[in-house]
Amino acid sequence: MKIIPRHLTTRLNQVVESSRVVNIVGPRQAGKTTLVKDLTASARYVTLDDDAMRAALETDPYGQLLILAKEAKEARLPIVLDEVQRLPDITLSLKRIVDADRRPGQFILTGSSDIFAAGKAYDSLAGRVMTLTLRPLSAAEVAKRAPCRLLDAVSEHKQDCMGTLPKPVSLSRAEAIDLILRGGFPEIRNLAEPNRVQRYLSYLDSIVERDVAPIAEVRKPDTLRRLIDQLAARTAEELSVAALCNLLGSRKETVNDYIDILSRLGIVHRLGAWTSSGGKREIRAPKIHFLDTGCATAIRGEDSDSFDLGANPAALGHLLESFVFIELEKSLPLLGKRWRLYHWRQASREIDIVAEAPGKLLALFEIKAAVTVNADDFRHINWFFDQGPGKSYRGAGFVVYLGDDLLSLGTGRIALPLSMFWSYKP
Repeated sequence: MKIIPRHLTTRLNQVVESSRVVNIVGPRQAGKTTLVKDLTASARYVTLDDDAMRAALETDPYGQLLILAKEAKEARLPIVLDEVQRLPDITLSLKRIVDADRRPGQFILTGSSDIFAAGKAYDSLAGRVMTLTLRPLSAAEVAKRAPCRLLDAVSEHKQDCMGTLPKPVSLSRAEAIDLILRGGFPEIRNLAEPNRVQRYLSYLDSIVERDVAPIAEVRKPDTLRRLIDQLAARTAEELSVAALCNLLGSRKETVNDYIDILSRLGIVHRLGAWTSSGGKREIRAPKIHFLDTGCATAIRGEDSDSFDLGANPAALGHLLESFVFIELEKSLPLLGKRWRLYHWRQASREIDIVAEAPGKLLALFEIKAAVTVNADDFRHINWFFDQGPGKSYRGAGFVVYLGDDLLSLGTGRIALPLSMFWSYKP
């Protein structure tokens, strides 16, 4: 399989030159090891899937790491520790070594969960480690285009960003559905449909069997697997833990713990509610997004026929909303400003995605699974900025849709073709 260049490579190059420990986190098979090997032609690679090496590091982590560090220093090579989530207690030994040798780029860690997520572990290496998250392929990476700079355009031009956006590439409704069905996992997305679906289902089974144990003890793996199914069915919906408890026959604490595990493994994301500067919460629950639509549709048993024009439009609408959220989330590490993503709802009004940057700057996104758009589709965005909690904020509002035309429907109100996310030229 031909390697697809990853947008995170530039950022990874920067942090390797400035941090003693670089920690790359992402779901299994997202391409972490390939990314590191593409960046570092020569390195001392150690995988903790190797039983003998893992046993040695478990028995004497400091001594074994010290041997590896001396060998790597003499050869002027970094040490890559792959599948490091299998030995989370290694952090204190890493601290001792990098405190004695302050050179940047000594260790590159890869894992399906962040071993520094626990406060104590992070504190032990504070100031010495930089963590990057690698998601499955973005649509721009699949198309071999430049990263999406849409939010940069809002940062630089506020409401007047329309003229700075590139011409969107042509995209049919069928092509958009195919992107959603294939997902972003490099080794899975190009398989023919029956094999692709089976691989995604097997992949999720392997997550439950292999990647959960280092994070937490799961006494009922069958409940966790059923929870994954339920979350896939509810992607882009408000999270109701009570409803999930009733369906699964589980306690609230168990369901919350299991959702936290899946979040740490990069399977789902709880999208928090945006709040105005006044401090009053506008919504009671986060939204849940499945972080790969290929996985989600495989679980849901959907194929291209599931989204015929006569089918229930809500199913495609929710998947399209998750797809847009995922594309925006993947672009965040590559932007000039720090943006954060939320959602918002108040009574009958809702904004699917709220992006916020410092300086009271907002970009609002509504998602529409249709090939046409009109001024009425901006009614919630207009109210939000003109009368609602966004009155004191600057920014732009977008309706993302499945048509081809980039349209202005008022100052700072832009109808955005879905293909804009991969329309930036390299």
